[in-house]
Amino acid sequence: MFEKIYTIPVNEAFDLYSGCPICSLYKKLEDNELDIILGAAMMEPDIRIQTNEKGFCGKHFDIMFNMKNRLGLALMLESHLSENIVRTINGGLFNFSGKNKKLEKQKNSCYVCWRIEQSLTKMLETTALLWQREKEFKEKLLKQPYFCMSHYSSLLYAGEYTLPKKSYQEYASDCKTVMTGYAEKLSQDVSWFVKKFDYRYENEPWGDSKDAVERAIKFLSEYKDLDALRK
Repeated sequence: MFEKIYTIPVNEAFDLYSGCPICSLYKKLEDNELDIILGAAMMEPDIRIQTNEKGFCGKHFDIMFNMKNRLGLALMLESHLSENIVRTINGGLFNFSGKNKKLEKQKNSCYVCWRIEQSLTKMLETTALLWQREKEFKEKLLKQPYFCMSHYSSLLYAGEYTLPKKSYQEYASDCKTVMTGYAEKLSQDVSWFVKKFDYRYENEPWGDSKDAVERAIKFLSEYKDLDALRK
């Protein structure tokens, strides 16, 4: 059975027909998590335990710093430093390779990324199941502008994990159909962008190539790596 908590946002993202729908899901999940973590949730003991343990990546520290709730961020930092970092530094010696297991784990840990990944994984599986069970959604998937390369890979992985083999092959084919036309057109636009810097083509029209570099980066990178291209 579907859980509406996942089907509703998946359908909403696929109804946008604007860029990669999975990137849209990621952005919505990220915004929600950041609003929650700097709100009342930061005072909940079970969440504070998790944020103390996992900490935050540089990207999400930057976003929280600019969200104008410095007190909320400072309270989390105070707890994270005293309950985790200081204890870790004081509590364990480095081995001969210069590594401390707990500190190494901390480097790649982020509470917000972890929370997003949990929900996004279920939404990717829901996408494959909606495609299998609802004709309307299958048609909706085929009308998407494109999937970014990272989320294209994630969609295929979720489909392979979730669907029967025969259904997966058709699902993968539909996802590929969405990608093929966009990738070929984008490649042509980037090539034309390059040619426009050759004096022989300077009087030729730009066509769709003026923003080809930005579109190529969005296509090749998932949303969380594109802070500079959000708008």
